[in-house]
Amino acid sequence: MKDSLKVNDHISLANWSTKPETDHTEEVLEKQLKKVRKKLGKLQDTLYAHGKYSVLICLQGMDTSGKDSLIREVFKDFNARGVEVYSFKVPTDLELKHDYLWRHYLALPARGKFGVHNRTHYENVLVTRVHPAYILGENLPDVNSVQDVNDAFWDKRFDQINAFEKHLAENGTLIYKFFLHLSKEEQKNRLLRRLNKKEKNWKFSAGDLKERKLWDDYQLCYEDAINRTSKPHAPWYVIPADNKPAARLAVATILLETLQQYEDIQEPELDDKTKANIELYKEQLNNE
Repeated sequence: MKDSLKVNDHISLANWSTKPETDHTEEVLEKQLKKVRKKLGKLQDTLYAHGKYSVLICLQGMDTSGKDSLIREVFKDFNARGVEVYSFKVPTDLELKHDYLWRHYLALPARGKFGVHNRTHYENVLVTRVHPAYILGENLPDVNSVQDVNDAFWDKRFDQINAFEKHLAENGTLIYKFFLHLSKEEQKNRLLRRLNKKEKNWKFSAGDLKERKLWDDYQLCYEDAINRTSKPHAPWYVIPADNKPAARLAVATILLETLQQYEDIQEPELDDKTKANIELYKEQLNNE
C-alpha cells in the first residue's frame, strides 16, 4: 500500500482516484484499523524509549476530507504523552510578526514523539496562493502589492519549504505528508449532511461554500505543491478520501509499514550493572 499511494513522479490529481481499491465493508475496515493502530501504539512506545527520532505527520485536504476523524481514529491507541496534535488556523497577530514557518517550528515534535499537524506549513503555498492578498498581511519587505506575489515569489517559498523539511530530516525527524484526496461530489454530500443533521450544524460555515467555488484553483495548487515537494526524505502520499474508514486504514498502514523498516528503533538495553543486579533488586522489593 505504501508504494501505490506514494508520490515518486509527477502526478495529475485529476487522474488519481478519490475512491479506494477495496470492496470491504465499513465493519471489516474498522476491524483492520483496530489491529494496525494497536501495533502502531506499541511501536510508538518503543520510539519514545529509543528517543532518537521524532515523527511529523502532515495532513492536508479540502474541507470535509476527514482530517479530524482520521486523527481521532488512527491515534486512539497511542500513549497520550507520546503524541501531540496541532490544528493550524488563520495566523494570529503575534504569528504574523514572525516568518511564516515560525509557528510550525514551535509545534515540532520532540525526539521520541509523534507530532500530527492538522493543516500544516503548506497552507502558506495553498490558501495564500488562491488568495494572494493574504500575503500582504505578512508585511514582507519586498511585497508591497499583490503584483509582487508572482511566480518568483512562489518559487522562493517552495525552496524554503524544501530546505525546512530537509533540515528536519537530517536531524532525526521522520516526515510523512498525506493529502486526503476528496471528490467534489463527495464534499457536496458531506456538506449537506452537516446541514441536514442538527448535531452536525456547528461544523458548517458559509465560508465553506465560498471556498468550494474555488475548487479547481485549490486542486491546481495542491497538485503543484505535491509535485514540487515530494522528496525521498519527505514524501507525499495521496490518499483516496471518499471512503473515510478506508482512508484511515491507508494512513495507519503506511505509517506502520514504513516505520517498521527502521530496524534501529529498539528499546534501549539496561546498563551492565543494572542488568547484573536485577535479581538483587527483586529481592529487595519482595523483602520490604
